[in-house]
Amino acid sequence: MKDIYNFLQLTERLSSSGMPTPEQLREIAEAGVTFVVNLATPKSEGWMPDEGDVFKSLGVKYLSIPVDWGNPTAQDLAQFLEAMSAHEGQRVHVHCQANFRATAFIALYRILRLGWEKERAFEDARKIWKLEEYPVWEKFAEESLKK
Repeated sequence: MKDIYNFLQLTERLSSSGMPTPEQLREIAEAGVTFVVNLATPKSEGWMPDEGDVFKSLGVKYLSIPVDWGNPTAQDLAQFLEAMSAHEGQRVHVHCQANFRATAFIALYRILRLGWEKERAFEDARKIWKLEEYPVWEKFAEESLKK
């Protein structure tokens, strides 16, 4: 899995990445991942319309939450938070196109559901990108944390 674009092993049970290739889907399943969340949209480079079917055939639960890069919504985040809570304790992999959306949503999950401090929660995201360089995402994070 480490060869997947922008792959991060965040904890023993949680990883994130950019878009895996069709061949890498099997690697994710073979690594013991039991639940995958895809935050990319059909417009994302490398999008695989049959990704969910492939994971299902490999015995991996799958959820697609197509988060518009230019307009992430509270509804998207709420669906993600519920899915993460429902699969707590399992091996989970979250991906999008470049691991920007994934690391942002994971950071917000860590703050809102696990009680992490904001600075610590966004450390992993900063290994790949800086939220403050993307005003839409900075505003989205701020608004999400106010609720």
